[in-house]
Order: sequence, then C-alpha cells, then structure tokens
Amino acid sequence: MYTFKKAERLKSKKAIDRLFAEGARFYVDPFQVVHAAEPFDSDSPARLLVSVPRKKIRKAVRRNLLKRRIREAYRLNKNPFLETLLLHHRFCTFALVYATGKIADYKEIEEKIILILKRLQKEYEKADQ
Repeated sequence: MYTFKKAERLKSKKAIDRLFAEGARFYVDPFQVVHAAEPFDSDSPARLLVSVPRKKIRKAVRRNLLKRRIREAYRLNKNPFLETLLLHHRFCTFALVYATGKIADYKEIEEKIILILKRLQKEYEKADQ
C-alpha cells in the first residue's frame, strides 16, 4: 500500500483547472492546500498534484528535490486518509503548492504533510455526517 501509482496523480488539465477554480483552500506553512470532493472513482480514492513554483524556487534541481520529498512523505503517510475516504465512499482531488522560498528538510515536510492529511481526513468525516 506504500505506493504512489499513476492513478493517484492528478494530471488532467481539465481536472486541475476545475480544482483551482472550485476547490476549498487552506494554508499549512509551507504549503497551500487546494482540495475538492469529487464523485467516487474506483481507481484511487484520492488524486494528488504537487507543485513547487518556479517563482519561489528558481533552480530546477531544488524544485525537483522538494517535489521528491513531498511525494515520499505523502506516499508513506497516506494510508489512514485513504481508508477514511474508502469508508465514507468519497473521492478527493487535492494540490499541495509549496509556498515559500526556503528549502525545507524532509522531517519538516513530513510533519506538515501529516497535519494536512489529518485535517483533510477530519473535513471528509465531518462532511459525511
């Protein structure tokens, strides 16, 4: 279950545009999180987009490093969130936009990803009641 397969990645331009136009937002330093509930999809209960803007981090090597760290932290900590979505028959698309100019270490990123996933989990549990 510790995988991050193609079906879990948000790639469709139409879906991405819809997410940023209609999705709810919140901020957990250093991430801006945009999320939206979608009709249930059998491939994967959640789809993720990771974005590190060039305006914030100029060098591609550093942007790629941050994206790898973010994806790895998500991959290792997503299971409780996905179980909640499956239990409530929900489907979620969300984007993690890195919103600061400093390069965070893996431990800091992982802590923030865990906070984000717990908050999303609570929101989807609350929406089902």
